Amino acid sequence: MSFVDDAQLILPDLIGLRRAIHADPELGLEVPRTQRRVLDALTPLGLEVQTGSGLSSVVAVLRGAHPGPTVVLRGDMDALPMVEETGLEYASTCAAMHACGHDLHVAGLVGAARLLHARRDTLAGNVIFMFQPGEELGDGAAMMLAEGLLDAAGSAPVAAYGIHVVPGERGIFSTRPGALMAGAAELVVTVHGRGGHGSMPHLTRDPVPVIAELITALQTFVTRRFDVFDPVVLSVTQLAAGGVARNVVADAATLGATVRFLSAEACGRLQRELPGLVNGIAAAHGCTAELEFELVSPATVNDVVLTPAALATLRALFGTERVWESAAPVMGSEDFSHVLERVPGAFIFLRATPVEIDLEQAAPNHSSRVLFDDSVLADQAAALAELAWSHLGVA
Repeated sequence: MSFVDDAQLILPDLIGLRRAIHADPELGLEVPRTQRRVLDALTPLGLEVQTGSGLSSVVAVLRGAHPGPTVVLRGDMDALPMVEETGLEYASTCAAMHACGHDLHVAGLVGAARLLHARRDTLAGNVIFMFQPGEELGDGAAMMLAEGLLDAAGSAPVAAYGIHVVPGERGIFSTRPGALMAGAAELVVTVHGRGGHGSMPHLTRDPVPVIAELITALQTFVTRRFDVFDPVVLSVTQLAAGGVARNVVADAATLGATVRFLSAEACGRLQRELPGLVNGIAAAHGCTAELEFELVSPATVNDVVLTPAALATLRALFGTERVWESAAPVMGSEDFSHVLERVPGAFIFLRATPVEIDLEQAAPNHSSRVLFDDSVLADQAAALAELAWSHLGVA
């Protein structure tokens, strides 16, 4: 039997685990109830298990009966701070929701562990199962790396894989070599002027028009200074100045923005050149400026050798019509990028919209109404197991 066949046999268990996690979501780096469910699910397998010290992570190592390389498989565990509006019978009843499919990621990774464990006698190498909190709120992947994730099996991993569910035609896998998802940073600019009476602006150094000019300048900066084939997206999402009184010119004004990029080179250029732009415009108006640029995560870059091989592996398992090579990256971000900076591998999307929903009307990830069909858990588990198996082979 193939992993696909074996996964169908354990699908009811995986659905039960997914729905229990969905009904009881947790936020950020501390997800103790989810961690407990993972530990309980893994206990019968007798894996080498470690839990995190600074976060509620689980690292489980499966050792094959024969020596060989090590592969990392990852699933994230945390939810989002939002009220669910799906109407599901197992919907969350608190102010948190698995609106990005991490409940499926956990259950799918448990499934992969069960599938590979069942074949451990012919497994040549090791698998590290990475159950990660803090993908949405926190820096979970980087923290797990700092706590020794890649040393868990005693040998450096040769490959790492993760699967993320997204809306779309159920059962379709997609990825691409190179940049798959954008890196993310947060930008805060504070312009300091000199306040005064709104009727006498010539006696002030009004920071508000400076902020307004900066918004336009930032848009021009990213469209005129960066190659269209290595794009940067900058969206100003926050503005603040002044208080209750409308006749007072504020001493300072602030903007906040999210920034997305597809290469380390683009990120480095942003960090080098933004201060000159911001300080120059502020100085032209007799003001000063402070700029904070915080890197949230690097771009998710798939290995150019292992990713085509992964696509071929999935096509052999599921058929060519169900496995697509993505035409372009997406500008969302993902902290599995930290792992792929250290280990070659691939991040893969799995479409999971229920068949009864019109795809054009399907809610996106991070929507309070997003729905995922948990029948894809069998294919998700089988895909992860097969990707690991492609490296570890049959002894």
